[in-house]
Amino acid sequence: MTQRLNYAQQSPELFKKLMELSAAVNNSAIDQKTRDLVQIRASQLNGCAFCLDMHVKEAKIHGESELRVHHVAIWRESNLFAPRERAALAWTEVLTNLPAGGVPDDIYERVRGQLSEKEISDLTFAVMTINAWNRASIGFKAVPGSADKAFGLDKAGLS
Repeated sequence: MTQRLNYAQQSPELFKKLMELSAAVNNSAIDQKTRDLVQIRASQLNGCAFCLDMHVKEAKIHGESELRVHHVAIWRESNLFAPRERAALAWTEVLTNLPAGGVPDDIYERVRGQLSEKEISDLTFAVMTINAWNRASIGFKAVPGSADKAFGLDKAGLS
């Protein structure tokens, strides 16, 4: 696979702003492990090979277990996720694949039962951000692993 164009070079100001948003999300009320799970799940749902590759490697670097990473796709059936993580994954899925009728009240209430209003808001920005990256990476066919060295992902020991 060959990347179609380098969107960071073509739109450097916009790329910089999305990077700044990503940095702000990384400093939000959502903990790193949950952010990793959210980024992996949204990337799975969107079929974004570049981002899925990146976020699996980041999760490993952040100390996430391999089994939990494998179980993200089956989080509903897995017993490896806490109620708070399940709520975050449900929110990620509903915002990534918006249903025609909007977000169902039961999903919102489940999330509200596990996260504060600030956390729900920050989680929403985290989901929005990974979905933006997914769309750019898919649209321009970003090559999985091509930025490993630049982002320090070679430290994950995955190839």
